[in-house]
Amino acid sequence: MLESNPSKARMMTVIALGIIILLAGLFMLAGGSYLITLGGSWYFALAGLGMTLGGLQLVRRRASGAVVFLLVFLASIVWSVWDVGFAFWPLFSRMVALAVLALLVLLAMPWLRNGDKSLISKIAYAGAAVVAVALGATFYAALQPQPIQTAEGTSAPVAGKAVGLVEPAADWRYFGRTPSGTRHAALDQINPQNVSDLKVAWTYRTGEIPQGREGHVVTPLHVNGVLYGCTQSSQLFALDADTGKEIWRHNPNVQANNVYPRCRGVGYHDATTEVSTVDVQIPVTACSRRIISTTVDARIVAVDAQTGKTCDDFGDHGSVSLRSGMGSPDQNLYFPTAAPTVVRNLVVVGGLVWDNQKTGEPSGVVRAFDVHTGKLIWAWDLGNPGILREPPEGQSYTAGTPNVWSTPAFDDELGLIYLPTGNATPDFWGGHRTAADDRYSSSIVALDIATGRELWHFQTVHHDLWDYDVPSQPALYEVPDGQGGTLPALIQTTKRGQIFMLDRRTGTPIAEVEERQVPQGGVADDRLSPTQPYSVGMPAMGTEPLSEKRMWGLTPLDQLICRIDFRKARYEGEFTPPNERLTLQYPSWLGGMNWGSVSVAENLGYMIVNDTRVATWSRMIPRKAYDDAGTTGGGHEGNAPQAGTPWGIEMGRFLSPLGIPCQEPPYGTISAIDLATRKVAWSMPLGTTEQTGPSGIATHLPMPIGMPTRGGPITTSSGLVFIAAAQDYYIRAFDVRSGKELWKGRLPVGAEATPMTYVSPKSGRQYLVVSAGGNSATTQKGDYVVAYALPQ
Repeated sequence: MLESNPSKARMMTVIALGIIILLAGLFMLAGGSYLITLGGSWYFALAGLGMTLGGLQLVRRRASGAVVFLLVFLASIVWSVWDVGFAFWPLFSRMVALAVLALLVLLAMPWLRNGDKSLISKIAYAGAAVVAVALGATFYAALQPQPIQTAEGTSAPVAGKAVGLVEPAADWRYFGRTPSGTRHAALDQINPQNVSDLKVAWTYRTGEIPQGREGHVVTPLHVNGVLYGCTQSSQLFALDADTGKEIWRHNPNVQANNVYPRCRGVGYHDATTEVSTVDVQIPVTACSRRIISTTVDARIVAVDAQTGKTCDDFGDHGSVSLRSGMGSPDQNLYFPTAAPTVVRNLVVVGGLVWDNQKTGEPSGVVRAFDVHTGKLIWAWDLGNPGILREPPEGQSYTAGTPNVWSTPAFDDELGLIYLPTGNATPDFWGGHRTAADDRYSSSIVALDIATGRELWHFQTVHHDLWDYDVPSQPALYEVPDGQGGTLPALIQTTKRGQIFMLDRRTGTPIAEVEERQVPQGGVADDRLSPTQPYSVGMPAMGTEPLSEKRMWGLTPLDQLICRIDFRKARYEGEFTPPNERLTLQYPSWLGGMNWGSVSVAENLGYMIVNDTRVATWSRMIPRKAYDDAGTTGGGHEGNAPQAGTPWGIEMGRFLSPLGIPCQEPPYGTISAIDLATRKVAWSMPLGTTEQTGPSGIATHLPMPIGMPTRGGPITTSSGLVFIAAAQDYYIRAFDVRSGKELWKGRLPVGAEATPMTYVSPKSGRQYLVVSAGGNSATTQKGDYVVAYALPQ
């Protein structure tokens, strides 16, 4: 029998529980009432009122307090299902915290005054058991993947054809493995049946652990048994493919760059294969095979692939300055981060221009240099097409034009190289932009490889004020035409989540694109395009518009705050123009898809894409107010000056007070798109909360909620997808046909680099390699290049 008078400890427990419910109720009542005035849901105010009354009675240890709270809990279940259906993570946000409180209330009911203690105990403990089981099932389910779309019922894939140069299957000679940027390896030693046996084969340490804005994100090349890569300070290295042992290292002695130092890859050129029509074996001499790399102080360097020694015949003793002809005094704002594109006997480079600092930043010019001599062969200056090489004496390339900071692809047979362009900086105000800026920003531009002259261009965003740069390498593939043939496609993913499929000969859409009207009403001294292009013939990834019911939190309290913030902000879809009112952007400049690019499983015709789904906010600040505040800003997070315009800007990610994205999960996914049907074959959340959590505190719980991704996927002909990219410390293998996770390998730190795979000519083993330098969500950084292989 329970004591008729509960112990002091029990009494204090009931009072404490009552106070918690009372305070939560008061918060929900006040916040919910404010939400109503903003046109939002009435649930929070009504539930808050009930919890306030129930909490008061519980403080008095009255059984009526428990009854009132439990009625609120039951009503909340009904409301939640009405609001979001049976979607797991939205229900988790609405119900789990209340269910925990309901469990505690039920357990405390026998300690309350009034009523038949025996009967109350039986009912309360039975109810507590039900709630406990439900919570247990919920937390178990939270540790299981919640597919966005399964492969069940999908038709068998119809493969197209690979494009372009036939590279040795064992090698990885370009950033995208081949010039077509498909990141597909025709290898099958590692397959779905044995991938779970993968083990670390070797680990290489570069000796440079990233600091500040630095990033160790290189995807190495593999050629003839040697891996080639670069560090964030632009040092080059060559590794033995079987052991990871350093063969050579080259230090180009760069000037420090604290803006955004990183190197995503290097280029390779083999002069012994240049003359394919002459039946002569060209001898291998010094620098006949060379590694080409850009540096963080805006140079191109060339070294011998066998020894790492400088190729003195290239430029000025092995180096070519990319600052020549730029004219801008702010040279530190320009530098390449992407791997240079080696095509025929040319090295083609664009460059990153540090966003949002000022007008008149360095030019976005794209240039091609002779791979042997470093001589400038052509330049494409979109602001002045009359400049074919160096600018005339006393002039410079056009300042502030859209740049090419990502990686081009090329089709050697067509003689075209395809450039993904950014937009003219600053990103969020374009009143100063020229007609050329508006013509070429956020576009794909096809240039003649030999001359650098434009053949066609296609724009993905008109007058881009949202930093919707085209961030990823185009993918070239012969897609099925539905009649037994194929079409020469270029497939371009975007930060918007839109995927454009174009005829790469002409730039004409293969998949339908339509212009749609978009919101107007930005700042008075800028202009807006009345319409924007939508790729309605291809799936759009992560583009469902935000709404109040899509707001999320670990508890109803932080969800309520997100709902209030959403209602207070201006949001009319992805093209809500920046203005003085706090404005939401989704998809945001984080992505959608980003520089990691895609992979096409060429033997199946599936394109694998990963994306980020996190909203951002911004607010335009009048020039004087911004300058008077004395703030200094970066490119995106926090604030940015946009000097030379009437506006500064402050911005950030749209997060709850706990540092969690305000919209519902997933925040990152991996998906397969059937390029024959142009439909999603499967889609899964990518990444867990194991190394992240509320307020940046790691949960150590591998909840596969799907986290923001950075880095891209690769595929193999055995039917595997490999990807790191998420915010936990794993590289994963998925079944390309179903999306099922087959294996994950623990990394020493996070990885934001795209992996690669190759077969060693010496041992015949297939290796999977990824660089792990840490990720933006965690503080732990590293300098690792990790290789996995099957046991010998």
